[in-house]
Amino acid sequence: MILGGTFAFLMLSATYGQSTTEPDPPKVGVVLSGGGAKGLAHIGALKVIEEAGVKIDYIGGTSMGAIVGALYASGYSAKELDSLFRNTDLVNLIQDNYPRGAKSFYEKEDSERYALTLPFNDFKITFPKGFSGGQNIYNELVGLLYHVRNVRDFERLPIPFFCIATDIETGGEVVLESGYLPEAIAASGSLPSLFEPIEVNGRLLIDGGVLNNYPVEELKARGVDIIIGVDVQHGLRDREELLSAAEILLQINNFRTVGAMKDKAGLTDIYIKPDIDQYSVIDFEYKEAIIKEGEDAARLNLHALEGLAERQEVLRAEHIPVPQLDSLVVNRLILEGNDNYTRAYVKGKLRFSLAERMAYTDLTQGIGNLAATGNFNTIRYKLKSKGMGEDLILQLRESQDRTLIRVGAHYDDLYKSAAMINITQKRLLMKDDVGSFDLILGDNIRYNLQYYIDKGLYWSFGFNSRLNEFDWDINYGVIQSNFTVPDDPNINNIDLEISDFTNQIYVQTVLQEEFAFILGLEHKLLKYSTTTLNEILPEGQLPLSPESDTRTFFENSNFYSTYGKLILDTYDDSYFPSRGLYFNGDFHIYLFSSDFNDNFKEFSIGKARIGAAFPLFGDLSLNLETEGGFKLGTSPVTSFDFVLGGFGNDLINNFVPFFGYDFLSLPGNSFVKAYARLDYEFSPKNHLLLAANIANVEDDIFRTGEWFTAPNFTGYSLGYGWESFLGPVQIYYSWSPEISEGNFFFSVGYWF
Repeated sequence: MILGGTFAFLMLSATYGQSTTEPDPPKVGVVLSGGGAKGLAHIGALKVIEEAGVKIDYIGGTSMGAIVGALYASGYSAKELDSLFRNTDLVNLIQDNYPRGAKSFYEKEDSERYALTLPFNDFKITFPKGFSGGQNIYNELVGLLYHVRNVRDFERLPIPFFCIATDIETGGEVVLESGYLPEAIAASGSLPSLFEPIEVNGRLLIDGGVLNNYPVEELKARGVDIIIGVDVQHGLRDREELLSAAEILLQINNFRTVGAMKDKAGLTDIYIKPDIDQYSVIDFEYKEAIIKEGEDAARLNLHALEGLAERQEVLRAEHIPVPQLDSLVVNRLILEGNDNYTRAYVKGKLRFSLAERMAYTDLTQGIGNLAATGNFNTIRYKLKSKGMGEDLILQLRESQDRTLIRVGAHYDDLYKSAAMINITQKRLLMKDDVGSFDLILGDNIRYNLQYYIDKGLYWSFGFNSRLNEFDWDINYGVIQSNFTVPDDPNINNIDLEISDFTNQIYVQTVLQEEFAFILGLEHKLLKYSTTTLNEILPEGQLPLSPESDTRTFFENSNFYSTYGKLILDTYDDSYFPSRGLYFNGDFHIYLFSSDFNDNFKEFSIGKARIGAAFPLFGDLSLNLETEGGFKLGTSPVTSFDFVLGGFGNDLINNFVPFFGYDFLSLPGNSFVKAYARLDYEFSPKNHLLLAANIANVEDDIFRTGEWFTAPNFTGYSLGYGWESFLGPVQIYYSWSPEISEGNFFFSVGYWF
């Protein structure tokens, strides 16, 4: 490689030395090949080219070479690119990971229930066209190239530029030298199977490396005299090295490009070949080492580069840093391609106001909110200066996947084992709506039916219907405190079976872009029953089921209520939050009942839960929460009283988790509780958990002042959590100084 660089330098010197007149300074072009993560070596090579003083007159690239080349051509220095890429989480960008805050409250619940989701079109299970839509990368490119947003002819960039893509329909090579620069280079780098194809000017484009991964001929045709090439491709790999789908696909691409590189390398005057065969196209975590390899390889050609710079006779100008996009004003929103989703829906997801200055991160967050719905294959947008603000041209390519099949599995100590199959239908009855039905099979058969019309910031409408059933061996004293039953010292525990059939209709809107405010009507058929007492008590002492003479009912009533809710949820994770705030306030007014126990009077139940999570240092975080609830009214109905105990993320009605005590252990019509948990993520997705909670719970503690006294109940737990592909796996041992026995709680998978 050193000999090649020296030979190029001698040939250049001889050529210029033979002229009797002063030759024009040579025009220098740089060609940058594709190679995924290995394309980061281009940055190191450009640092050395810059250091040598070479003036670049044209840049051509493919895939990652197009991305690095376009940024350099727009005005970034190699040093700026080095800093930019080192400080960017490239893996997170590629995976299109959206924070929970990007999702609506309905979407949060929806995304934290299923282990696997697959499109189900025409009664056939299909698969996504790409691992990622590339939305986060596109957002990043739009911001980085904002300073050249109005340049539509790439010849007019600070350094003229072009890149290569492939038309997936015709199989033809496409040279992109005009248009919207972020869109062009995103198309050039759209590696099949990893990213969704990108539509540009009516053509569906994928990675240019499929046909031309080193566009040296196209660069030479643009009249450059000297070509510097940085080649980060590798030859064909053996079977032991083909460890990923991306590597296999790249190998197929290389069948064509490897053979052509002998001639392409011959057209390159200064050929830089970094030693990076040990890295794969997705090894972005080794970015520092890859950049260093590019720098080392270019330094081997430093003598030739410096000689070329001397022939150019260019005075080095002081580099002017590229201005960063911090804020902007969007005056006009222009939508294209929203055939099945209304303007109100799109604006509601964007969550920003027109004609007001906002941070660029607010724009990208809004785009992320829209992408997180899963309703769009790609979201491409262009910023176009107009007066004192921008036009935002939003180009949407809607997903054609209207039907989804989803599955999940779960085990916990209360519901036992459960498998769930879900069918979700988008645009079921109208635009912007979604219908979902969960059928849950296992030890307790359940279902959950939801229908939601999402109008974003405007009033949305929803309907829920669910059936929950479980049974638990409960202390007889809890039953005695809530229902009129015989006082028999011979009865310690009974097997309580709980059935809850609930239907809700509601309207919802978003306040201050963070709070969800809900108003609704609810019907609930609530049944508490047991078969234990009929084996002990004389016939006729308690109500029996009309269908059976073996089941005793404590409650079997229909209740009708109206309710309001206010929710804030910015937790970064529902199960292991490390930052964010949480508030959930609920107020139900029970107006009518079929009155099984002949004791109904109107009453209300109010409850609230408030929490915050924040990192302490390193991977240690703290989650603090407090919650409480109360009953208003003199109704003797106790079926909605609070009962504390056990562990769970999704306990129904007014059952409240409380470490140190088993499920359904501490009853009362009012309670206060405080909770703290330390979470140490000792390795990725693995958590060591230490928790404590305290509570007061009994009847009317807010009226008697008992809520403000020292806590009557305390509990502690030590646990382990793992973020598995099925959902969180959680194991806790909990104990309380008030009782002699501890409890183990075990949960696998998302709660549903």
